[in-house]
Amino acid sequence: MKYRAEIDGLRALAIVPVVLFHAGFEIFSGGFVGVDVFFVISGYLITTIILQEKDKDTFSLSNFYERRARRILPALFLVMFASLPLAWLWLLPSEMQDFSQSLFAVITFSSNIYFWNDISYWGTANALKPMLHTWSLAVEEQYYVLFPLFLMLMWKFRKRWILASFLVLAVLSLLLAQWGAYHKPHATFFLLPTRAWELAIGAAIAFYFLYRKHETRWILAHKSINEAMGVLGFLMIGYAVYVFDKNVPFPSVYALVPTLGAGFIILFSSSETWVGKVLGSKMLVGVGLLSYSAYLWHQPLFAFARQYSVHPLSDTLLLSLSLAAFILSYFSWRFVEAPFRQRGRVSQKKFVLFAIAGTLFFGCIGLAGHYTQGFPNRVTSSGQSLIDLEEKVNANHGLSGTCDDGFTLSPDCRTSDAPEIVVWGDSYAMHLVKGILASNPDAKIIQMTKNTCGPFFDIAPIKLPRYSKQWARQCIAFNDQVYAWLQSSETIKYAVISSPFQKYLSHNQDILLKNGELTKGSYDFTLQTFHESLSKLTAIGITPIIFTPPPATGFNFGQCLTRVDSRGGDLDQCNFTVKDLSKLQVETYKFLSAIGKDYKVIDLKNMICADEKCVSHLGSSYIYRDSGHLAVEGSQLLGKQYDFYHAITGSVQDAKK
Repeated sequence: MKYRAEIDGLRALAIVPVVLFHAGFEIFSGGFVGVDVFFVISGYLITTIILQEKDKDTFSLSNFYERRARRILPALFLVMFASLPLAWLWLLPSEMQDFSQSLFAVITFSSNIYFWNDISYWGTANALKPMLHTWSLAVEEQYYVLFPLFLMLMWKFRKRWILASFLVLAVLSLLLAQWGAYHKPHATFFLLPTRAWELAIGAAIAFYFLYRKHETRWILAHKSINEAMGVLGFLMIGYAVYVFDKNVPFPSVYALVPTLGAGFIILFSSSETWVGKVLGSKMLVGVGLLSYSAYLWHQPLFAFARQYSVHPLSDTLLLSLSLAAFILSYFSWRFVEAPFRQRGRVSQKKFVLFAIAGTLFFGCIGLAGHYTQGFPNRVTSSGQSLIDLEEKVNANHGLSGTCDDGFTLSPDCRTSDAPEIVVWGDSYAMHLVKGILASNPDAKIIQMTKNTCGPFFDIAPIKLPRYSKQWARQCIAFNDQVYAWLQSSETIKYAVISSPFQKYLSHNQDILLKNGELTKGSYDFTLQTFHESLSKLTAIGITPIIFTPPPATGFNFGQCLTRVDSRGGDLDQCNFTVKDLSKLQVETYKFLSAIGKDYKVIDLKNMICADEKCVSHLGSSYIYRDSGHLAVEGSQLLGKQYDFYHAITGSVQDAKK
């Protein structure tokens, strides 16, 4: 296969935005499309190699798999091995269990399936997952396993249908991706069937170069066309990198912008064109050669730095870590990648033993971490048990985790068969239950809560990013069930209500109405609809009691507390001031202040903040478990100190005290 320097330059054009996107620089909000460019390149190169060898009758499936393994495994194993001591030192048991499971997923070529089931790619916690980036390697590995078998079959029975099969598969895959981006966004993002069309673009280009180029040479041989299309491809990738963001449905038809851009560069650029000369420059080719190792190193560097740091990483540090990824990539490329790819330096027998040993090693660690639930008996440098620290920030589901995702009348979600208080809302209502019981263990409560589903009748936010209306309909249906039950109840006197409310107040948020129409969130709309929901409760004889969300800045207080605590530091490092509150949080308090003119509103901010200073802990007890939710012990402490039960059942004047 003829070497094309511009392809390595294209790799550089893909890897740099990916690294800077994961570093968190907003200007590279679409840097994730670099992965899509890599898929097109892989489709082109792998198809070219296989078809050329098939033409010469020299293709061997075992040799192909060996070459791919030599390319992927050595540097990958090195990065995984380097990550182990940092994970052991800094990860809490649940995080260590997740990390261990991801190690096992890596060596079984199933990282994409694991992360699809585990998380959303866009969640804030993803920045803390050292192996998240291996999802794209798994897609390519699955492609490496299946695609040669497909080509061999087509070569034997219907060779003339190869190009048509590429095009049919690409169209079907793109249609599936377009549908899935709006209906099954997690699966669509991570899985091979909805990424196959990107690989197929590269495969079709390879077929064109090998067998069809002469047929269109009279059209595409003009230098002006090559120049224009190369520049267009370059601009398309640049547009996607700087304009796309997490709210773009992906990989839908939007992904055609960077993938066709990459395709145009491969098709039309060469050492004779302007774009080809730029991409073929020594610097970009050098970065391109390091791209695989840089891709492997960057995410663990960012993730472990964020795990270790108490506060958000500075731009200077993030740039330094980005540079460090490329410095490390040079050494791993020179001393690991390059030697292992040469049979003369690492024989087939030695490589097979290396691959088996590495797979068994990481497989055993992955399984051990899974079955021990993250090696919970580890202790910190200050002598504290990691499992004890983690318990402080475990999810606060209220009465039970069974009552956080739908309508239920389970005995686990009530303290009495004749409840007087219904706790209604999302997770910000859940976390109040422990506080109510701490102030009165005999409180008669029923919990009716659903994660991220606010206390509004007839409306629900479209969960972002990239969710369909399906979840919002489920939220509306859940609240309908709550209202129907409340109408039939003869014992409920009070409805304790809470939510962060920000999804309803944000002007960028889509809100689904019960009639199926969409509107945008706003202050006036939310004020009106919340009043309507509260009025429906009072009309059936139930007194609404609204709790504000705890003050929040966007900073993960729970993580800060565990990090500082694990090192024996001063927990006051995690405190904050009222001036640090986010703009939407300030808007929320303004909104609830307006509600407070007609209904009882209990202000958690006044319990946590005094003289403009806010605390994240009381003594050794954590108030927060994350960036906004009360920890179990935090809810209990506030509940006792401020007598939640009496505040709910007493007068407005008593509550304000």
